[in-house]
Amino acid sequence: MMAFMTFNRSTFMRLLKPLATLLVVLIAGLVLWRLYTYYTYAPQTRDGKIRADVVALAADVTGRVDTVNVKDNQLVRKNDLLFTVDRARLHNALAQADAAVDTARATLVATRREERRYQLLGDIVSGQQRDDRRSQAQEAQARYEQAIADRDLARINLERSQVRSPVNGIVTNFSLRPGAYATAGQPVMALVDADSYYVAGYFEETKLSRIAPGARVTIRVMGEDRPLVGHVEGRSAGIDDRERTTAAGTLLANVNPTFSWVRLAQRVPVRIAIDRVPPGLALIAGRTVTVTLDGADELIDRRAAR
Repeated sequence: MMAFMTFNRSTFMRLLKPLATLLVVLIAGLVLWRLYTYYTYAPQTRDGKIRADVVALAADVTGRVDTVNVKDNQLVRKNDLLFTVDRARLHNALAQADAAVDTARATLVATRREERRYQLLGDIVSGQQRDDRRSQAQEAQARYEQAIADRDLARINLERSQVRSPVNGIVTNFSLRPGAYATAGQPVMALVDADSYYVAGYFEETKLSRIAPGARVTIRVMGEDRPLVGHVEGRSAGIDDRERTTAAGTLLANVNPTFSWVRLAQRVPVRIAIDRVPPGLALIAGRTVTVTLDGADELIDRRAAR
């Protein structure tokens, strides 16, 4: 009896080790299969970025910067005054335009008076003289209208010498100082639109069939514990084909005749709107995020059950 118990115990212990090893291998295989399936087919990506629209602000007139009312990383509201450009010179230009309008108006009144006088003289003067006076009055009218237009332009330039914020945003990478020279149309500062933040998720093409507009999304920012909540707005309609170029001088497609043996899935940008941001979490354009569609696990489970 004792020998039988010893035999059973020793046999059990001898069989336990390979059974335990087999069980560990099976569990590891299931975990690896689950991970492979999830990262291959689940609608999630670790390749995402926070994006925002950046307004490149430039002066609309050329001149010396008079005042600067903001500093780097400052939050501004729409229509806040940012800086001014050469207002003294533009005030003077408007005064000159006003004087030109007065001069043109006086000339117009005089030429019209002269035209009426010649019309009343009838046959005493020639028709050619009456036509000349009429032409002079028309030219004076045109010069008067041109002077008004020049005055309006001078007024617009004076108004636009005050550069105001077109959006609610944050001033960034800013180094403008009074006394600097601003050129019309040349950007002098960048303004990140605070109302335009979104997430660009770069999903592999194998996952696109499971991504639909309106789908709820969980967004995890690298280095942050609290997730953001959003939804899918849409996806890009096309991406660049790096295997194809246009041959110079022929306008024909030049397709690469070789390809790598390992074919990686293309990544397609998906735009995701941010619906809720945890209090105290600052959105910074360019930060890395992980994007997961809600219910990704259920999608994988349904795939495995087929």
